[in-house]
Amino acid sequence: MEIILKTKTSMDERILAIADPVASDLGFSIVRIRVMGGKRSTVQIMAERLSDGAMSVANCAELSRELSSTFEVEDPIDEGYVLEVSSPGLDRPLTEIGHFERYKGLLARLELDRLVEGRKRFRGILVGVDGDNIAMDLDKEDETALIPFEWIVEAKLMITDELIKAGQQTKIKEQETKDTTEKE
Repeated sequence: MEIILKTKTSMDERILAIADPVASDLGFSIVRIRVMGGKRSTVQIMAERLSDGAMSVANCAELSRELSSTFEVEDPIDEGYVLEVSSPGLDRPLTEIGHFERYKGLLARLELDRLVEGRKRFRGILVGVDGDNIAMDLDKEDETALIPFEWIVEAKLMITDELIKAGQQTKIKEQETKDTTEKE
């Protein structure tokens, strides 16, 4: 059973239903959508490339242009709004079960929809996925915990030296790929 952590409200879900096929056609995956109110609503869309999980400024601009055109036709929000398309960033949200496998070995924070041993928030190193459970070495615990994915309401990576190093290695690989492509 796939529980989606990409949205929180019915408006977010409506926008995801419109944005997801557009992003997919361009080779991107929607990580999270939030519609935030204020004087003028903001539609915040985090996305990443399907191929490698990265997202450049050019990728954000490309997706933004396509979504703007689609939203003009579909008109998902009654009033005016600002569209923000961005990468998930270093302290990215984990919104699909596969994210917990992809980022194993890194520190994450989870919030559950229920109390477990008297608390809802947990922090620890991701060990991976075991069926429909997230395996995590929790702070100050000796055994690996198995947390049902369906209990998670919010999850994100925590910024650490290891995460920054992994981010830098990804940027180096992206630049090497770009350099190789330009030479061909």
